[in-house]
Amino acid sequence: MSFGDHLDILYEDNHCLALNKPAGWPSTHFDGKNETVDRLVKAYLKEKYNKPGNVFLGVVHRLDKPVSGSLLFARTSKAAARLSEQFREGAVEKVYWAVVEEQPSGGRKAPAVPWATADTGSLEDWLKKDEPNARVEVVEPETPGAQFARLLFQVRARHGNLIWLELRPHTGRKHQLRVQLASRFCPIYGDDKYGSDHSFGHSIGLHARSLTFLHPTTQEPIAVKADVPKIWRGRFARLLNSEPGA
Repeated sequence: MSFGDHLDILYEDNHCLALNKPAGWPSTHFDGKNETVDRLVKAYLKEKYNKPGNVFLGVVHRLDKPVSGSLLFARTSKAAARLSEQFREGAVEKVYWAVVEEQPSGGRKAPAVPWATADTGSLEDWLKKDEPNARVEVVEPETPGAQFARLLFQVRARHGNLIWLELRPHTGRKHQLRVQLASRFCPIYGDDKYGSDHSFGHSIGLHARSLTFLHPTTQEPIAVKADVPKIWRGRFARLLNSEPGA
């Protein structure tokens, strides 16, 4: 079996490669213990182009392990530098789909949930990393080490206590989408780290639907779009089918 059989390639040329990352896989390796998407892509390129020695692959952004969807790599160092700069400057348009659960607050004070009264809006918070617990928390603006986070949302569908949101982050903070939603007692489905009561295999209900970036050499806009995993079609069938054209 070819390495390409394991990959859902969305875009590929001599400068960059985008794929639909499966949930449950780390984007890139750190300690060398687990198989990772970047290693699989390197093996695929080595096999496809019959390359001897090491294959260059630039990691220009990442998706959390339980998140699926559009993931972009650079195939040259020049492309890596230019794409990384686009991500740093917020020039890459990122669209995520999230399925969130509405949970009772249990009498606890929570920020108002804007999608209770409107189908579009924004969320703004200050976030701080809790390194010992590998989490992120919403904190007061003056908290030392806090970073501003903003995202736009649009409600695509509702069914029962589940809501399908389209999210467009304006900042790229760690766990930003997960913690901003969970802090409003609407955790992402399956995200037990941030309060979900449901199991969703190796994944959570967060999918990087699309990326739009400027090609690192031609400067032409490139848009890639990733289909949701099969598990979504089963678990969220009524929710997804309630929105025309989904």
